Amino acid sequence: MGRGLPAVWGAIFGVPLVAAGVYLYGFAAAYPLVVSQPETPPSVGLLTAAFGLFVTGMGAYVHYVAAPESLQLRDGELVVEERTPAQRNALAEAVVAVPLLGLGGYLLYFTQRPLYQPTLVLAVGLVLFSRGLYRYWQNTLTRYVLTNQRVVEEYRFISLLRNEVPLQKVRGVEEHRSVWDSLFGLGNVTVRSGASGGLSVSVDQVYEPAEFADLVRRELTPDQNDDAASRASATVETTDGDSGSPATDAAADPPIADETTDTGTDVSGQSDSGASPQ
Repeated sequence: MGRGLPAVWGAIFGVPLVAAGVYLYGFAAAYPLVVSQPETPPSVGLLTAAFGLFVTGMGAYVHYVAAPESLQLRDGELVVEERTPAQRNALAEAVVAVPLLGLGGYLLYFTQRPLYQPTLVLAVGLVLFSRGLYRYWQNTLTRYVLTNQRVVEEYRFISLLRNEVPLQKVRGVEEHRSVWDSLFGLGNVTVRSGASGGLSVSVDQVYEPAEFADLVRRELTPDQNDDAASRASATVETTDGDSGSPATDAAADPPIADETTDTGTDVSGQSDSGASPQ
């Protein structure tokens, strides 16, 4: 099951469109909203109802069917961080478009404005509404995973789309954010395997992007730290070997005899020999 409430929001946005399409198709001529209501072709009602059914059905599909599966880890691979794109900003874009659609309908049926004005407002509202819904569904089905071996981007709709960059090939980590994302505290992180072109993973519209970028950079440094530790260990071993040589040489030298003791022994021997004649 997908995260959030895509089925609920699909019904909230789609059911009114279905109702409006049914009205325009079969009841607008018999039950006009105003006396001078312009005549609407039935095909417009069919398209509106079909779009509403599409929104409702797609929300249910995203909610119950298209949720991404867990990432299959490799031998020795551990998950460091897992992020998902925010849904709030995409949903806000779709919600902002609803008043524009309502304004376009009002200008079309309740005023005598030139036809291009309500048509332009309806077109802008429809573009924002469609783009907001698409981003909401896309963010619901997208997941970013950072492991100790790679950075992975997964997107599952009808089929699974996976993009990954091994950490040993990463050459750059970039952070950037748009004005719209800044309003919601979001940002984007791009992990590249080369200066230009090559493999890349775009971690888009996530909270605290700087923290995620720092985690990626931290995972890039363990190999360097291990090399430094190995060099330091080798230096310590060499130093210990040099300091132990004098002691070994000293232990290898033979002991020096005590001349005072030998002399005393000789004197003592002479005294004994001198006293013998008496």
